[in-house]
Amino acid sequence: MSKAGTIARRTFLLGSAAIAGGVAFGTYAAKRPIPNPLLDSLAEGEAAITPYVEINADGITLITPRADKGQGSYSVQAHLIAEELDIDPATATISPGIPGPAYYNGAALSEGVPFPSYDESWLAEGLRSFMAVPAKLLSVQITGGSSTVPDSYVRLRMAGAIARETLKQAAANRTGVSRSALSTEDGHVVLPDGERIAYTALAADAAKIDPIDDVTLRPSSAWKRLGQPNMPRVDMVAKCTGTETYGIDFKLPGMLYATVRANPGIAGTVERYDASTAKDMRGVHSIVPISHGIAVIADNTWRAFQAADAIDIDWGPSPYLANSPEIFETLEATVGNADAYDHRQRDEGDVEAALGASDVLEAAYKIPYLAHAPLEPMNAVVLVNETTVEIWTGTQIPLFIRDKAAEIAGVEKRSALVYVQPMGGSFGHRLELTHVEQAIEIAKTVMGTPVKMTWSREEDMSHDYPRPAAVAMGRGTVKAGQVDTFDLSVAQSSLMPDWFGRLAGMTIPGPDATITTGSWDQPFAIPNYRVTGYRAPAMVPVSSWRSVGASGNGFFHDSFLDELIHAAGADPLAERIRLCLHGTSRKVLEAVGQMSGWDGPSLGENRGRGVAFCMSFGVPCAIVTEVTHTEAGIKLDKVFVAADVGEVLDPTNLEAQLFGGAIWGLGHAMNCELTYDGQGPEQTNYHAYEGMRMYQTPQIEVKALSNGSKIKGVGEPGVPPSAPSLANAIFAATGKRIRELPLNKHIDFV
Repeated sequence: MSKAGTIARRTFLLGSAAIAGGVAFGTYAAKRPIPNPLLDSLAEGEAAITPYVEINADGITLITPRADKGQGSYSVQAHLIAEELDIDPATATISPGIPGPAYYNGAALSEGVPFPSYDESWLAEGLRSFMAVPAKLLSVQITGGSSTVPDSYVRLRMAGAIARETLKQAAANRTGVSRSALSTEDGHVVLPDGERIAYTALAADAAKIDPIDDVTLRPSSAWKRLGQPNMPRVDMVAKCTGTETYGIDFKLPGMLYATVRANPGIAGTVERYDASTAKDMRGVHSIVPISHGIAVIADNTWRAFQAADAIDIDWGPSPYLANSPEIFETLEATVGNADAYDHRQRDEGDVEAALGASDVLEAAYKIPYLAHAPLEPMNAVVLVNETTVEIWTGTQIPLFIRDKAAEIAGVEKRSALVYVQPMGGSFGHRLELTHVEQAIEIAKTVMGTPVKMTWSREEDMSHDYPRPAAVAMGRGTVKAGQVDTFDLSVAQSSLMPDWFGRLAGMTIPGPDATITTGSWDQPFAIPNYRVTGYRAPAMVPVSSWRSVGASGNGFFHDSFLDELIHAAGADPLAERIRLCLHGTSRKVLEAVGQMSGWDGPSLGENRGRGVAFCMSFGVPCAIVTEVTHTEAGIKLDKVFVAADVGEVLDPTNLEAQLFGGAIWGLGHAMNCELTYDGQGPEQTNYHAYEGMRMYQTPQIEVKALSNGSKIKGVGEPGVPPSAPSLANAIFAATGKRIRELPLNKHIDFV
């Protein structure tokens, strides 16, 4: 039996319904029905509930509501359904469905509980389970926080199992053979004599019977595709052949094209503009003012870009502090300031007494603002009519977009339709809706005509809501060759209230846990251990960036821990293992040591390696990075990554996610920052915001462990330990301790 076991009927509300000669199956963890997202768009005579499986005479459709931004989300969701339904997902249509409250993400808010993820006590687990309630009440259909797999693991398998057993019952009713004597194979019910009846031929019959909801999920040992080596992603052919249709590729007949230029100081004003040259340029349809900027509508995107560049605009001042030196002065004045105290979720031992009794090691760290900068810039196709608004865009927050679209277009929520498109990257960028707000404003000026609005790369960079800049102060002591005291204070502007305020028009009360996430919640037993968060004033508007708070706190926490271990004269890996209080995390550290052949940080003259660890989103991840200090700069040689996700569903994609997370984290640690001088960022394209180059990419080896008790997502955990592993390796090779990112401000890379 699977870890999920048999799902009791009282725990799930299940259903099937006739749909145009077929049947839809749905399942969701809730104790009362949720409004059906499809009811308002059904044709006469059709009926449906929130479906994950739709079957009719023409084929099978699998509904995968968590957005795919390149991480393989659609594929893993499809495989979860297909494994129990007993079909090859490649033979089905994969659709994100129509967004609706029934697709709420029950796991999305669980990271916000005041317990570290390695705490699996009844109280911690109970509160994590309870967080599904506000997610449901608030209709949190969101993709993020590495929550797709944890949220979908049982839910989608149940949908597939219920559909399978109901189709078997339909076959039993037709043939007179008991359901228990029937089996399934590749989209067919198989009778004892070998006769096969296609699911598509049984769909109409299945729609007439009550769903069979007393099902047992198959154990992983019986999986045919999930967990198997080289499990094919359902989107690979399209992506490898260039035939995938991303949001930026979407077209409608008679469509106009638009772009915008908005104040680089987000939410700043337009003081004056002169569009006399632009309005007469070839292909220009119209030039219209929008909130905080100007829009150009033309007959193609390139001509819209050209005309937008030709508009002479005087911008009003930035409405917030946007000067990098002053920003860091503010952050440094905030850290340790009692008036700026936000929260302290870890305070063990007697830190003050320990600091007063020994020599104290102090270290100050700082990290910059970082852009998301996905390859596909923000875009949306919008069609506004008198009573409806339709939006085609890549997004992680479809219901927030629906509600905002209805508000701007002046229609009822049920008349605002969002069609989620595949995305060419996000890293948190598509947790925002500014581009859709602008597109709706533009489309309202040409009612009844669809408009595709696309940001230029420069607009995308300057109107990104970046990862917060932050500073940290570490103080600690060592005793008898071991780490004895660890005191870390972190200051940054608040992320969650800023982001949620833009989405919902309201602030989140209470402390912002993201300020210290990735530092207070690490599985180490240090005798005197304290982590404190301080909330800096609002400055540049910020948002979630791949791995959220842990992206910076992983660098702060592990870098300072490495300094203390060095001061104690201990081995960096051995001391982390000794301090580790969590068995699963300890095995991850041991695994990365075995992978790298660890016998100390030195690899000979001008060569060194660093180890780093961070537990984020419930996933312990350790990285060892090896470097060589050449005359021209630092060369990355090898990187070893070990992580534990509990259950490996897609081995190939898991490796890709950890591989990509390490490259993402290392590249940004080496080269990337956003700086400000009065308004928007000074870096507005890739030439000024370089990630890791191909020739700089090290050999990377990945190992996935399965010792954890719960299944976890892996889209983000490879990022946080990357930066400190590189900084620690540079110290091992050069003796130079770098406490500020990006590292290229202090050392060259080759």
